[in-house]
Amino acid sequence: MWAEGAGPRPLFGEDADEVVAAALAGDPQDLDRLVREYRLLRQIVDGARAGIALLDTDLRYLYVSPHMAVMNGLPGEALLGRTLNEVLPDVERPDEVLHEVLRDGRPRELLLEGRTLADSPYESRVWRGTYHRLEEDGRVLGLVGIGLEVSAPRQRQRELSRTNRRLLLLDTAAVRVGTTLDVDTTCRELTEFLVPGLADAASVELIPREGPGGELPDGGALRLRRVAVTSVRELAARVRALGAAGEDLHYQPGSAVRQCLESGEPWLGNFSSDEAFSRAAPSADRVSAYREAGIHSGVVVPLIAQDRPIGTLTLVRAGDSPAFGREDVVVARTLAERAAGSLAKAERFAREQGMALELQLALLSEPTFPHGDLEVASRYLPSGTGVLVGGDWFDCLALPGGRTLLVMGDVMGHGVEAAVAMSHYRSLIRALAASGHPPADVLCEADQVVFAGGLDRVATCLLVLVDHAAGTCVHASAGHLPAMVIGRGQDPFLAPVPVGPPLGTGFGGYEAASFALRPGCVLMLFTDGLVERRGEDIDASLRRLTGIPLPVGGALDEVIDTVLAALRVTDAEDDVTVLAARTAERPGPS
Repeated sequence: MWAEGAGPRPLFGEDADEVVAAALAGDPQDLDRLVREYRLLRQIVDGARAGIALLDTDLRYLYVSPHMAVMNGLPGEALLGRTLNEVLPDVERPDEVLHEVLRDGRPRELLLEGRTLADSPYESRVWRGTYHRLEEDGRVLGLVGIGLEVSAPRQRQRELSRTNRRLLLLDTAAVRVGTTLDVDTTCRELTEFLVPGLADAASVELIPREGPGGELPDGGALRLRRVAVTSVRELAARVRALGAAGEDLHYQPGSAVRQCLESGEPWLGNFSSDEAFSRAAPSADRVSAYREAGIHSGVVVPLIAQDRPIGTLTLVRAGDSPAFGREDVVVARTLAERAAGSLAKAERFAREQGMALELQLALLSEPTFPHGDLEVASRYLPSGTGVLVGGDWFDCLALPGGRTLLVMGDVMGHGVEAAVAMSHYRSLIRALAASGHPPADVLCEADQVVFAGGLDRVATCLLVLVDHAAGTCVHASAGHLPAMVIGRGQDPFLAPVPVGPPLGTGFGGYEAASFALRPGCVLMLFTDGLVERRGEDIDASLRRLTGIPLPVGGALDEVIDTVLAALRVTDAEDDVTVLAARTAERPGPS
C-alpha cells in the first residue's frame, strides 16, 4: 500500500491537491500512487451494492455507478446529462429536498418509491437514499447520492401490516356481526361492517328455502332474495334502484353470482369492457346502470353453511376506489365463512321458534269453559326481541258448584322444550283441579308429581278460584305474580297472596288466601313479561301497572289493550300473556 522506498504513507490520508501537484511535477512515485488510488476508488464505487450517482446543481446526472444503472434498467450513458424525472418518471423523488441540500450543505436521507425499467418481483420498489453536497474552493458543484434498495423488507413490512389489519378486521367483525339470532339483522350487520372499510357497496342475497332443499336450478334464471344492502352515500340512490332489501333478484346463467354458487369459490372481476360487465351482471340490461353508478370492480363470495350454499355476499367498488385484489378476496371470504355460520344458527333458530310458537299457540287456542256468569278475554304476545318463545300458558276451567278456576303459568326457559313442558303442566293442573282439590292443594300435588316425574323444567303458577255466588276468590301462588283487581269506584290493586316455591322443586308449602270480589269487578292475571323491564325494580313495575286508569264497564279486550299500550309491551324482553275475567252483575230484587 505504500510506494517503494517511501515511508508508511496512508493511501487516502494526504491532501488530494498536493498529490496531484506532485504527480504533475513529474514525481513518478506520486503519479503511480495517484493511479492506484483512482483504481481502488473506482473498484470501491463500481463494486458497491449501493447505487452511487453524481448530480450537478440542476440535478442532472454526471456519473452513475454500474449498480445504479442496473437498478434503473438503463445503461449509464443513457442517464448522463438528464434528470431522474426525465428518465424515470415513475419514481417519486422530492426534488425540493435536494435543492435544500444544495443550499445549506446539510445531508438528507430520503425514501424513494416507484418503478424503474428494470425487472422486479415487487409491485412497487423502494430505495433509501442519502445525499451530500459536493464543493470545490467554496463553489457548489452538485450532489452525490448513495441509494440502497429496501423493497424486500418494505414488502414484508406491508404484508405484516396487511395481516395485522386483516386480523383486526376479523376480530372486530366477531363482535359486530351475528349479535342476534335473526337472519335479516345478521345480513344487515355484515353489509354495514364492510362499507366503507372494504367496499363502496355490499349486499347479501339468500337462496329461498321454499323449494325442495333449496337446490340451484339447472337452467334458466336463479331467484335470490336480497336480504341486506349497504352503500356509501354517493351510491345510495343508484344501488337501491338496482334492488332494495326484501326484493327478489334473478341471475342469468354464467353471471358472477351463478358462477360463485355453482363452483363454491369466490369470483373476482374488474370490468374493463361492457362485454365483461354483461357476462357478470345478473342480466345484460343492467350494464348501463352499473356504468352510470361508476362501478368498476366486484367480488362475490359464497355463503356456505353445513356444506350447502345458502347465498352470496357481493362487494363492489366504484369511482376513484382501487380495484379489488386477491388480498381483498381473502378477507371477504373469511368474513363470509364466519357470517354463514351465524346465518345457519339464525335459520335453525327461526325454524325452532316457528315450531315452538305454533305448538304454544295451538295449546293456548284449546277451548276453555268458564261458567256463564264469568266473562273472560285473553291475549298472548310472543317476544319481539329475538328470544325464543317461552312456556307461558293460561286456562279457565268450569268446576262444580258454579265455581271457575283461573290459571296463569310460566315454564322456565324458552323454545320447543319449554312449550312441551307447558303442555304437561297444563294437563296436570286440569286433572288435579277436576278432582275438587282447593288451589293450595292442587299446587302441592302438582309440585310433587312433577318433581317425582323428573321433568327438568320448573314453572311458576297462579290459581284463582272464583265463586260468583259467594262473591269470593280463593287464590294460591307457586312463585307467580299476584292478580290485579279492578273494581268500580276504587283504584286497581294487587290481591295479596302468600308466595310458595315454583312447581317442580319438590319443596311444597303452598298457602291460600281469599278476598271479596264484587259483581262487575275485573280480575287480571298475567305473566312477568307484562311488567318486568331490564334495569327496573319489579315493585316499581307493579306500581306502574296499578297506576293505569282502566275502564271497567267496557269490553275486556279494551281493558287488555289499555294495559298493553300503557306498558309498551312491544319493548318487552319476554313473552306477554294476560287473562282478564269479569263477574256478571247480580240481578236486583224483582
